[in-house]
Amino acid sequence: MGNVVRGAVAFVPSERCQRFLVGDLKEMPLDRTLDLSSRQLRRLPVRASAFDELVKLYLSDNHLSNLPPELRNLQKLQLLALDFNCFEELPLVVCSLVQLNILYLGNNQLYRLPKELRQLTELKTLWLETNCFIKFPQVICELPNIKTLHLGYNQLRSLPTELERLEELRSIWLAGNLLNDFPPVLLKMHYLEVIDVDRNHIRQFPSLACLRGLKLIIYDHNPCVNVPMVANGVRRVGRWADSSDDEEDEGDGKVAKAGVKAQGSLDEKE
Repeated sequence: MGNVVRGAVAFVPSERCQRFLVGDLKEMPLDRTLDLSSRQLRRLPVRASAFDELVKLYLSDNHLSNLPPELRNLQKLQLLALDFNCFEELPLVVCSLVQLNILYLGNNQLYRLPKELRQLTELKTLWLETNCFIKFPQVICELPNIKTLHLGYNQLRSLPTELERLEELRSIWLAGNLLNDFPPVLLKMHYLEVIDVDRNHIRQFPSLACLRGLKLIIYDHNPCVNVPMVANGVRRVGRWADSSDDEEDEGDGKVAKAGVKAQGSLDEKE
């Protein structure tokens, strides 16, 4: 019943109804973190933009499709969570938050990113899984400090050669896309530590032994005819891995994969 009431109240723009959804928002949180997730919000209360010392703002699991221009007041913001909302385009005001380190945009309806995203030069982690991208957003290649990129469960068929510019990139998650071939550009990115191409359409894997930094390759659920060759010590999760890896495939491998993602999420969201 609580969610039904909240859902109904969310349509009423009165100040009293907004206080019912988010509280009074009178004082800056002591930990400089504001969590307004799962409040049935259809608009962000302008009052939230007055806390100019905020470092983390969680707006996950609402019904947001735009953000007020006043959000630009949060110039110290380092983490912004907008996942599980209704965004078809990224509001440009987000691109003015130049101190952002972590940006969660998963589970929306995004199909492109604005060129202004290149202003977020401090961005280290970008989550874009489960959106509507048909083409890789080129502007990502202009984010020099990106370390972790989640683009799983979109409709990508290839990656651009410009991705090689991202010399700080350490993990790339591409599960659930439409890749017919292992992206050639990844073979040039010796600094990558984690590559996830689970649940694509890759039939033939090249040797990955040249990737000196690689620690984990996840290639399960592809119609592949061979196992990717890797250097010693690299963990593989997928078909026809060697005996030790194969034992992990059905059990520990899935746990390992989930564990890497979960740990990354915890490290970033805490």
